[in-house]
Amino acid sequence: MADDKKAKGEAKAPKGETKAPSGEKREKSAKKRGESAASPTHEKSVVVSNTTAIAPRLLDRYRSDVIPALTKQFSYKNANQVPRLQKIVVNMGLGAAVANPKIIDTAVEELRAICAQKPVVTRSKKAIANFKLRAGLPIGAMVTLRRSRMWEFLDRLVNVALPRTRDFKGISRKAFDGKGNYTLGLKEQIIFPEINYDRIDAIKGLNISLVTTAKSDEEGRALLQQLGMPFRAA
Repeated sequence: MADDKKAKGEAKAPKGETKAPSGEKREKSAKKRGESAASPTHEKSVVVSNTTAIAPRLLDRYRSDVIPALTKQFSYKNANQVPRLQKIVVNMGLGAAVANPKIIDTAVEELRAICAQKPVVTRSKKAIANFKLRAGLPIGAMVTLRRSRMWEFLDRLVNVALPRTRDFKGISRKAFDGKGNYTLGLKEQIIFPEINYDRIDAIKGLNISLVTTAKSDEEGRALLQQLGMPFRAA
């Protein structure tokens, strides 16, 4: 009797543990749920592979062409020393919004269309009586682009928007800040094909700041030139 009880005790699973179902039971339960009998890790790997993002073509160009070219030009010892694009800031200042606040709404929608990202409304920090400006009034909109959206925007700017500028002969080589960062001013937002000319209420200018990791203007200019920025001849 003691031996029979011992055998039964061994057959029972310990508390807190469940007995693993057999292969046939697992297949039947999977069929009831409408799932395949494949292992869950395999399914996860398939999902991940289907959602893998494709790098923007300008980023591929930076990795394949720009890094070797700048390494040779400036004799860098490794690829980490090569300057890279850090972020792009697109800013639209709207002094007319003091008298017409609705212009802010249209500017936000236009920046959203141009940058494919929701803009931030900028507000005045000080009150200026001569301009009838109070502190906290909305006076512009701004977008900060990073990673893939940054590369895609620069690609559209260089290859689509700038060539549509009236009497375009290139951009200035002197608009650097001494630390390798470049700021470009555009007079019209309609050079971007995302803007519908028939639906705009006014022509608006905007500033585009390209922030790099370059340590000098020479390195920053070489980086942007390799990325396709159409600088005018000196």
